[in-house]
Amino acid sequence: MVTEEKQQRKDYFEQGASYQLAVASNQVPVSRNLRPETSDPAELNGIIIIDKPGDMSSAKAVATVKRLLNAKKVGHTGTLDPFAHGVLVCCVNRATRLAQFLLHGEKKYVATLKLGEETDTQDSTGTIVAVSDLMDLSDKAIQAAFNRFTGSIEQLPPVYSALKHKGVPLYKLARRGQPFQKQPRHVYISDIHIREINIPIVEFEVTCSAGTYIRTLCADIGRSLGCGGHLQALQRVESSGFTIDQAASLTELEESASAGHVTNLMISMTDALGDMPAHIADQQLIGRIRHGMRLTQTDLKPERRVSGITHPQPYIKIVDSRDNLIAVLEYTKGKNQLNYCCVLSA
Repeated sequence: MVTEEKQQRKDYFEQGASYQLAVASNQVPVSRNLRPETSDPAELNGIIIIDKPGDMSSAKAVATVKRLLNAKKVGHTGTLDPFAHGVLVCCVNRATRLAQFLLHGEKKYVATLKLGEETDTQDSTGTIVAVSDLMDLSDKAIQAAFNRFTGSIEQLPPVYSALKHKGVPLYKLARRGQPFQKQPRHVYISDIHIREINIPIVEFEVTCSAGTYIRTLCADIGRSLGCGGHLQALQRVESSGFTIDQAASLTELEESASAGHVTNLMISMTDALGDMPAHIADQQLIGRIRHGMRLTQTDLKPERRVSGITHPQPYIKIVDSRDNLIAVLEYTKGKNQLNYCCVLSA
């Protein structure tokens, strides 16, 4: 019994929850960060897809969204370089707690590579540090070089990036003349194809894992061709399943907010987790979640599973009869147990 209690403590501390064992009721209270938040009908909770303009940082775009919506909290699920434009997934208020499920989704970009010039930042915002002749460069050689950058590859993160070394962003160190090179890391290019070649310009489309630097990809392709290159322009057209067709400009968001129609631009928290299996909770299950009671797979009644979903899955979203997101639970492999990832309302 002592061993079991220690394991229960460990499980709940790993979730960031406070632990108190209630032997009589066999329930463990959910910590403050897992407890359902008070529902405010005037509060906007959901996902807004922004078409971030160029020459604006992701942080500034998020701050603009927060101001226009008068939101308490807004976060994004993947930084887009200031000079780049395109899809920026913004999580509003309670939906910020869903970012953990969206951060690692694939990204899709349309990029422009300029061959023959290397820059210190690997993109068009930097200083040219090397120039090469392109006289003998053929379309066939360019295509062959692109073909080498598919599947799992290693990338050296750029020294001009938001990654940190001892708490300091790398770009700040680089600007001080103290560049720091991070260790190479594995990224995955699931698809890359050339749209147009007009030497020295190559326009291409790439689908890749989160954490892939497209400017580093451009620099590496240029280096493999022996002429160097840098990223001249970049548009993110998809992130974690959200596409540019769903995106609104900041001007459109401002107009919708002024007219009181901003909900027309929002994606519900349930729909934001579109690929996650769903379970429609009855009142008994909602009550157990509300009180933070320990859940097992037997609490999910088979007849209330969404059609076509089989178990077990790593995560499952719990919704009510109106399709409002109540919670996200995680299966513990090999155990008849469900862990709370987050509770949104109950």
